[in-house]
Formats: sequence, C-alpha cells, structure tokens
Amino acid sequence: MNSSAIETYAYARAGLLGNPSDGYFGKTISVIVRNFRARVVLWPSARLEIRPSKADMPIFENLDDLYAITRWRGYYGGIRIIQALIVRFVEYCQETGHTLHDRNFTIEYETTVPLRLGMGGSSAIITAALRALCEFYEISIPLPVQAKLVLETETRELNVAAGPQDRVIQVYEGLVYMDFNREKMERDGFGSYESLDPALLPNLYVAYRTSLSEGTEVFHNNVRARWINGEKAVVDAMRKWGEIAESGRAALLRGDTALLGRLINENFDLRTTIYKISEGNMEMIRRSRAVGATSNFAGSGGAIVGTFSGDRMLEELRQTMDEVGVRVIVPKILP
Repeated sequence: MNSSAIETYAYARAGLLGNPSDGYFGKTISVIVRNFRARVVLWPSARLEIRPSKADMPIFENLDDLYAITRWRGYYGGIRIIQALIVRFVEYCQETGHTLHDRNFTIEYETTVPLRLGMGGSSAIITAALRALCEFYEISIPLPVQAKLVLETETRELNVAAGPQDRVIQVYEGLVYMDFNREKMERDGFGSYESLDPALLPNLYVAYRTSLSEGTEVFHNNVRARWINGEKAVVDAMRKWGEIAESGRAALLRGDTALLGRLINENFDLRTTIYKISEGNMEMIRRSRAVGATSNFAGSGGAIVGTFSGDRMLEELRQTMDEVGVRVIVPKILP
C-alpha cells in the first residue's frame, strides 16, 4: 500500500424494527454488523483513477460461472457507485463553499458484505468512500449530512429506490433509533437520530442465505404507488411500523426484552399483509420461530435478524438453518 494512503471502512447493517417505514417518514431502529465490511483505499496519484475490484471484472470461468455470479451479485460492481459519489461530493462542496485542492488520487475498494441480501452492501462502499474523500480533502461533514449524501448518491445519481435507514446506521454505527419526521425530512433532508447503548440489546443473531436460490426480495410490489395513492392498508402499515420502532426504543431503555421480541415478530408479520414474501424468505422465518427465536427481515429479504435466549437455542437455530443453506452469525456491534 502507498505510504500516504488513506484506508477507511464501513460495515453491514441489520434493521431491527420499523423497516420499511424509513422511506415513508416513519421510525426505525438499526444495528451495525461489523462481521462484514467494505474497505476503501485512496492515495495520491498523477491521474484520477477508480480501480475495479473482482465484482467489476467481466472475466468468468465459463458460462455457468457467469450465470451463477450474475444471479448472485447482480449486474453492477462498485465503480459506478464510487463515481456517482464523487460527483455528488463535488456538487456538495460547490453548494457549501468548500474549495477542493487540485491533487489527483486513485481509489479502490473491496467488500465482504453478502450481496443482494438487504444488508447494505452498496451503501457500505459509498460510506467508506465518502470517509476517504473527506480525509483526503480535509473536509468535515456532519454525520446526518453524510448519511444524506450517501442516500442521494443512490437516489439522485443512480435512480435507485432507497430509504435513508441503511445510510444513517452505517454513518453513525452502533445502535441507532431514527425518526424520519416528515416536516424535518422535507426541511433539512434528514431526520432525528439517537444513538443508543448497544449494551441494552439482548442476544441477537443474523441469518442469511448462502445459496443462489433466493436473493434479495424484489418486494417493493408497487407499495410506493399504493402509499402515494393513499391506500389505507399501506398508509396504516407505515404508521404502525413507526409505532413499533417507538415502542421498541422504550422497551430497550427499560430492559423489557420480552416485549422487544414480540415487536420484532410483529414487525415482520405486518409486512406479510401488504407485501408478497417469497417462499425462501418465509422458510427462514418459520424455522427461526420454530426453535423459539424471534425474527424479522434485516432489510428487504435474503437475511433476517432476531433475538434468542441462550447458547442451546442458538445451536438449534444454526442446525435448522444449515439444512436450507442459511448461515447464522452473532453480529459484532462494537469495535
């Protein structure tokens, strides 16, 4: 590595409660998952270069390899999202009067975040890259604005439908309660974010698919259009998810782990009333609850998060999930 290189990281995340109301002016609680991370390295160079990682290389062993890898990780690597971030970063600096020096750099990335499983893989790359740019240009950006820039990189530059939750937890890290109050969001571009003590959490697990049979749930089944049109079931569900997150915050603060577990289950059960859930994702939920664990989507499908009561239940959970190609981990939340 270049001796003057800047090295930054950002981590996977799991939405505990309130998801998916973050894109609908709701409330959520999320945790960082340090078991997986995106790493960005940036160093001065003669030209400005974004170096490809393995995910960007169109080289495959054979046709089967191309098919399997594409189905697993999708069609895009990280070059386009880093390029989009740089464009958004330059515009932000122009908007806020920050003068950027004229030294060029080379930037490269790698990631261990499982792809297409709703654990914030793309936004982790962007968050790590933004940290590197801020260090290189010696610019300090407030945390809520950083999360806003990461979101805008995807929504404004790449036209990706996304909510703010992933970017907030990846910027703040730890355990965060988020209130996306509509008036504040429309006025400031960000909500109210409260860091909570991760020690308040009971035993948590994250389970995710390692097989190719189920990727991220393609689940935004015209819900936004239904919400904009005022469909009562969708509007009521978004409001209820916000209430679940608010109740979850209170349960955490008073140590009511039983209520927290019920809220985690309720959060997912509510999702089934307005979204079409794939069989592979339903199987993870059923298997987790059959051994007594609680479970909710960690994001938009492909991975779940929940609570368990002890080592014996964790082992039972691992055994039943292993039968269907699902891995179970205990998330590392603190450094």
